[in-house]
Amino acid sequence: MVPARGPKKSQVNNQNYKGHGLSKGKEREQGAPIRFKTALMNTLMDVLRHRPGWVEVKDEGEWDFYWCDVSWLRENFDHTYMEEHVRISHFRNHYELTRKNYMVKNLKRFRKQLEREAGKLEAAKCDFFPKTFELPSEYHLFVEEFRKNPGITWIMKPVARSQGKGIFLFRRLKDIMDWRKDTRNSDDQKDDIPVENYVAQRYIENPYLIGGKMAVSAPALLLHNVHLTNVAVQKTSPDYHPKKGSKWMLQRFRQYLASKHGPQAVETLFRDMDNIFIKSLQSVQKVIISDKHCFELYGYDILIDQDLKPWLLEVNASPSLTASSQEDYELKTCLLEDTLHVVDMEARLTGREKRVGGFDLMWNDGPVSREEGPPDLSGMGNFVTNTHLGCVNDRKKQLRQLFCSLQVQKKASS
Repeated sequence: MVPARGPKKSQVNNQNYKGHGLSKGKEREQGAPIRFKTALMNTLMDVLRHRPGWVEVKDEGEWDFYWCDVSWLRENFDHTYMEEHVRISHFRNHYELTRKNYMVKNLKRFRKQLEREAGKLEAAKCDFFPKTFELPSEYHLFVEEFRKNPGITWIMKPVARSQGKGIFLFRRLKDIMDWRKDTRNSDDQKDDIPVENYVAQRYIENPYLIGGKMAVSAPALLLHNVHLTNVAVQKTSPDYHPKKGSKWMLQRFRQYLASKHGPQAVETLFRDMDNIFIKSLQSVQKVIISDKHCFELYGYDILIDQDLKPWLLEVNASPSLTASSQEDYELKTCLLEDTLHVVDMEARLTGREKRVGGFDLMWNDGPVSREEGPPDLSGMGNFVTNTHLGCVNDRKKQLRQLFCSLQVQKKASS
């Protein structure tokens, strides 16, 4: 992605702009405290407060790092001047991937592009999301598809809501008509109120079940964990156990599947999941405004069916960072620590690292090999992608070795 241009430096004195970082013309001193800001009072705040050399900024103080919410981004990004080193936690149009209708639109467009440029076999690698229509704009296309397959179940989801809110299942077109009536007010001005946009998506009727619950993989890009059905929905169940929850580490899930189906089938499943990450990001590569100040922690919801096929349901711009159990707290703490290592406000990394804690570099203008040196892509026969999704990972040992090696390199070059 090509970095977008931020506000020009000549705009710094404009009263409409709020500056963050250092005073103009000053360089950030090595070892200076990193000033952070966030409004999220959960695991994230604990991680930020315990990070060595980081200090919290409140109210309107200047900051170097801001884990903001998307509403702040929408209202303030275009009026904020940021110095070179400053980082914030969202791309300005992250919704191209995280709104359900935009995600599907971009994936459909990318699939057509692949079919034109590389053929049907390559385009078929994008067949990982259920047949989906945006309503009401694609209502007639949806009806045509609905009538081709009578009796199957569809699921309706509001495009801009989360945590299972507003979702319902249906098998009759009459249910859609009732929904359209219910979304309008009953007063005389009801026709002036637009219908909320939904997506109608073919329901996956053969989900993989563990203990009677659906297996939904939820990597935060390359975070290794799985939950069984939606956690926000689980909490409403009378048998929900707040300490145990219904989450597994992805390593445990992979081991369980291997014991049931064999390692080769599981290897194929996880390779297909890697493909979802790559193809979904490629589908928005040309439309996301890639600003050097921004980073994003995406949360992927992937449902696995009984044939061990992964289906992309949605991508979240703000995956839940509130822990539902002690194990979940430890998991999210590791995720956030590694996220901050990758963002690298301390400027310790070289940019050539293939692995940082629980994160793997999978793509760098092409697939990244686990082996050192340039990859041999001639036949892809012995090529092993640099991903350890669901594998046992001693992240503490890996991080210790990484940062010790970086210190040695720094001393040798000084």
